Amino acid sequence: MLDSNSQLEIIKKGAAEILPEDELKKKLSENRPLRIKAGFDPTAPDLHLGHSVLLTKMRQLQDLGHEISFLIGDFTGLIGDPTGKNATRPPLTKEQIEINAQTYAGQVFKILDKDKTKICFNSEWLSKLGADGMLRLAASHTVARMLERDDFSKRFSENKPIAIHEFLYPLMQGYDSVAMNTDIELGGTDQKFNLLMGRELQKQNNQSQQCVIMMPLLEGLDGVNKMSKSLGNYIALTDLPNDMFGKIMSISDELMWRYYDLLSLKTPVEIAKLQQDTISGTNPRDIKVQLALEIVERYHSLDAAKAALHDFETRFKKNDIPDDMPEIIIHTENAIGLPLVLKQSNLVASTSEGIRMIDQGGVKINGDKIIDKTLLLQLDNTYIIQVGKRKFAKIVITS
Repeated sequence: MLDSNSQLEIIKKGAAEILPEDELKKKLSENRPLRIKAGFDPTAPDLHLGHSVLLTKMRQLQDLGHEISFLIGDFTGLIGDPTGKNATRPPLTKEQIEINAQTYAGQVFKILDKDKTKICFNSEWLSKLGADGMLRLAASHTVARMLERDDFSKRFSENKPIAIHEFLYPLMQGYDSVAMNTDIELGGTDQKFNLLMGRELQKQNNQSQQCVIMMPLLEGLDGVNKMSKSLGNYIALTDLPNDMFGKIMSISDELMWRYYDLLSLKTPVEIAKLQQDTISGTNPRDIKVQLALEIVERYHSLDAAKAALHDFETRFKKNDIPDDMPEIIIHTENAIGLPLVLKQSNLVASTSEGIRMIDQGGVKINGDKIIDKTLLLQLDNTYIIQVGKRKFAKIVITS
């Protein structure tokens, strides 16, 4: 294994916070495989690039020689993580959980080494706690402690209901660390309360306390909200190569560097070199192509990545899409009609002209000719729209 300093340098790349860092360095200096876990509740069937931020860090730790457990929260998923929610989440059925869990187990090996990864289900120990065990777990913390969480505190102050079972969620996530005797747990920055709960419960159970590695939340295609399937601003690990390539190419030049930091396997030195290249005059689009090729190759294949690049060049570059096209943000509460978008973005003078241009075949979205004048553009999506031969705009639809 690498020495602790070299390992720590790799681990810190892209991480938002490590708690406590000195304890992590001490664990690394023990020169043994550390027990590392990250939990995912199977609340939706697809994993996306936002999830891959954690998974990529797990793969780095796996390559450093540590023991990786991918924990599927089939028990906690029945409650639903209340983190960041302003209302009680509707419970999923056991059947929904089982179906989603099966898809997770398959998708995760697009990143992790299947031969070196342990898949765990927290129903294995949480379902065995029984009423007595749950009561003892609930007695380990006070309501006042739970209300220190921002989301619970906000809901309480706004007189929004908090179901009793929601208080159990962070306790059960913390108990996962006890049951697995975890050395390190990974999670997003929004999971800080739950992650630290694991340390507290391990201490109460006379275990060595885990260290916590928190990863940033990846912004979605809109560059505003975190990547989320419910918001429609995501890139799924199961997206077709051409779709995955095109979505990456649609992000802003500024957001591209965020994706490089959190998704690329390039070193910080290599990424800094690319940034310097853009300052020296390299077209940011060419740098973005490198990122799209890397991501598509990782989740599909090199041949698929090359084919996606060819498709992109055929559809976009042949249309002579300018690099300096305006980026226009349109705020709306719901999906919005294409003719109105054309007017609000000043691509046409009126909605009637927009309808006429669509009827004449003069409107393209992402390189495809549009003939449906009733087309609705969805919230939290980005579109490259062309009207006629020379009018272009990058349109971001957001709330």
